[in-house]
Amino acid sequence: MTDTTLTNLSNAEVAKYDTSHVFHSWSAQGKLAPLPIKTAHGSTVVDFDGNEYLDLSSQLVFTNLGHQHPRVVEAIKKQADELLTIAPAHANQTRAGAAELILEHAPENMDRVFFTNGGADANENAIRLARQVTGRDKVLSRYRSYHGNTGAAIVATGDWRRQPNEYATGHVHFFGPYLYRSEFWAETEEQECERALQHLDSVIRHEGPTTIAAILLESIPGTAGIMVPPAGYLQGVRELADRYGIVLIADEVMAGFGRAGEWFAFQAQGVTPDLITFAKGVNSGYVPLGGVIISKEIAAAFDERVFPGGLTYSGHPLATAAAVATIETMTDEGVVEHARELGTDVIGPRLRELAEELDVIGEVRGTGVFWAIELVSDAAARTPVAAEYMGRVKAALVARGVIPFTSDNRIHIVPPCTISSEELNRGLDVVAEVLRSEAVS
Repeated sequence: MTDTTLTNLSNAEVAKYDTSHVFHSWSAQGKLAPLPIKTAHGSTVVDFDGNEYLDLSSQLVFTNLGHQHPRVVEAIKKQADELLTIAPAHANQTRAGAAELILEHAPENMDRVFFTNGGADANENAIRLARQVTGRDKVLSRYRSYHGNTGAAIVATGDWRRQPNEYATGHVHFFGPYLYRSEFWAETEEQECERALQHLDSVIRHEGPTTIAAILLESIPGTAGIMVPPAGYLQGVRELADRYGIVLIADEVMAGFGRAGEWFAFQAQGVTPDLITFAKGVNSGYVPLGGVIISKEIAAAFDERVFPGGLTYSGHPLATAAAVATIETMTDEGVVEHARELGTDVIGPRLRELAEELDVIGEVRGTGVFWAIELVSDAAARTPVAAEYMGRVKAALVARGVIPFTSDNRIHIVPPCTISSEELNRGLDVVAEVLRSEAVS
């Protein structure tokens, strides 16, 4: 098969065609079994055999406006007619407009946006900015975290994926708050917060405050488990950063732009970072885009000094046109508020009720449309279910027409911010059915 315009292909034909030529990320290539997707709309995707699936994954948690939103599609088409691409050294109205809209939702101390191609290189350049302005090298980040697949970002990542990729230097990890699996023998959220901050302070002092350029942390860790920080934690990290002259970088790549029921997740704790990284939801992933929102103080450091970084496609017109349309749509249609209400009124109550019913659910946690169900084989010991169990759960969900986001022993409930309550309840019904089913018990 060489003609990519062929029609009426089956799922099997497309899957074979794909796996014969495409090298897939984070995968053993000989064990691939991708679900082919032909088209999508709203919260639904459709395969080549005509089967429809409710997308509770938002793909990789980025289609915050859902699939094929007409306003964003039209903005991309309009921009394509006017100007497809332009080098970043030129001024461009669409790029500037996207930066202005992003800054409107950022804290008042933010002054500039440096555009990247995605979240990984956003974190990469935030680290570079911090190192440049402080003259220091070390970056502190959490063990339970994911920051991207570029050189420094993957080493800043706390999960297993950094281990085969530890080529960057100057990275130190610490434990963040996670009461369900506390590293600090805490019994309450207050204890967990206090002890996690004491631990971070100790790590800073033992590493040497004058060697540390930045603390990089996801405002709400996403792939690592959607662990909403206890009240006061982010404020405590801010205080430590101020005390020791360290740049605070908030990674909002997954949590931002409505996902957590706020424009940025850190806003729920009243914290102001020095740098904010973003991607994914800024334009629902329709065209690759990320960036770093930069404080006035850090931006001013490069008024007379060259910033040693850049990207060929920084602020690409198609991507920024999609961002403008996405942010305007989110504002006009109350998408952030809708996401917050779905978490408060639908997801939270239903998952907590299900957790009361089923021993296999160890904990549910989240906010907005950003939730995790942690599955355990022994509730008292909090033993994670086996990988084989998760494989059966995932297969059963897909067989019943739901695309899940699964990670380790968790199902993440991360639908588009625009999903209707009716669709969401239907998807949660399927999740409940599968977890009750003897087929996966």
